Amino acid sequence: MKQQAVFLDRDGVLNKSLGRRPPNSPDELEMLPGAANAVKQLNEAGFKVFVVTNQGGVALGYMTRAELDAIHAKLREEVAEAGGVIHEIASCLHRPWAKCRCRKPKPGLLLELARKHNIDLTRSFMIGDREVDILAGQAAGTTTILVGTEDISPTIPDYAVPDLKAAAALILTELAPPLPEPGDTN
Repeated sequence: MKQQAVFLDRDGVLNKSLGRRPPNSPDELEMLPGAANAVKQLNEAGFKVFVVTNQGGVALGYMTRAELDAIHAKLREEVAEAGGVIHEIASCLHRPWAKCRCRKPKPGLLLELARKHNIDLTRSFMIGDREVDILAGQAAGTTTILVGTEDISPTIPDYAVPDLKAAAALILTELAPPLPEPGDTN
């Protein structure tokens, strides 16, 4: 049976952005309040949690792949300290103007993770703070949740909330269909 998942953008959802740029070293990574605990709550409800992030700074030379891996290791540690798990982090490392299928707003990262982890995209969620996140989630067939205050008109997410903590609460109290009982074939 396919599983449910929550796909999260990284910068502006889990951790603070530095102006309009992402952290380029582990020292610059600062979690947003309540984000790590929100991941824990989603895990406890049975969701796999994935991070899908555009990180063109690698191709542009702002950071190395090793620095990106170190940032992601710190991100996983921060979430683990709260009792949560990020099941996988998928990154597009291409330049912003590359015609790759993995750079959001294209859904390639979500589609690949769904295939690899047996995820039902129609019962899953994409949470992001920018239009490219919402467009990727829509193209993949997920329910989309915009966090923050950015105006992404004319794109319309399914839901808009202030932060990841509120998004998790919305999913857990109103949106997630109940998971079938073990052995239930319906």
